[in-house]
Amino acid sequence: MLRIFLCFMAMTVLSLSSLAQDTFHSNPVIAHRGAWKKNDLPQNSIASLREAIRLGCMGTEFDVWMTKDEVLVVNHDHDFMGMDIEESTYAELLTQKLPNGEKIPTLEEYLREGMKQTGTRLILEFKPSRLGVARSERVGELSVLMVKKLGAEKWVDYITFSYEGGKKAIATDPQANVAYLTGDKSPATLKEDGFFGFDYNIRLVKLRADWITEAQELGLTTNAWTVNDPDDMTWLLDRKVDFITTDEPEVLFELLKQRK
Repeated sequence: MLRIFLCFMAMTVLSLSSLAQDTFHSNPVIAHRGAWKKNDLPQNSIASLREAIRLGCMGTEFDVWMTKDEVLVVNHDHDFMGMDIEESTYAELLTQKLPNGEKIPTLEEYLREGMKQTGTRLILEFKPSRLGVARSERVGELSVLMVKKLGAEKWVDYITFSYEGGKKAIATDPQANVAYLTGDKSPATLKEDGFFGFDYNIRLVKLRADWITEAQELGLTTNAWTVNDPDDMTWLLDRKVDFITTDEPEVLFELLKQRK
């Protein structure tokens, strides 16, 4: 009976994974740290994830750190409620809660919640470690391994400021879609090293608008962060960038509606 149940669960995951390929939203809207701002939800919480899904965002971005005892958790800053995540155990982090009463999500919990639907992609940013390059590579590796463990590959794209961590993620799963955030690499360099695309600050993208064209010609994706000004949104849409990462997905959706 147990074997039959396990086979059924495996078939269910495969079915959802196959379905997800065809059902993700095609709009350019990526909610930055989830859709949190309008309703004053905690950033990177399960609540802000659910709101991004409810809005119909193409993707929802979230940030991953590794605790002292190598538990991957979701939080934007290196500290959680005054505790340095990399210097704390997961059990220590559980002594505090987010303002809405949630505990800090583990990566596994966040992914499992996101996999309950097949419209919104999960944009996983693994943070560069403050403790060195080797640990940054470890975070990239373990993030990819967790995604593979859960069968979440169809849901997840990766972004990172750590070039070494990005390359480690690509080496761990050559099929992984990894975009780079820092802005110090040309599209040609990204292509050569196996990256999926660039995800650069809006100010840099406007200074190097030629990189949009270069990336498009190389088959790389283009994204800009964090874009809350409607004029910047319009500028990017006019240049047909693939994605726009914003704290205000509602504003971008309204702009897209007006352009139809």
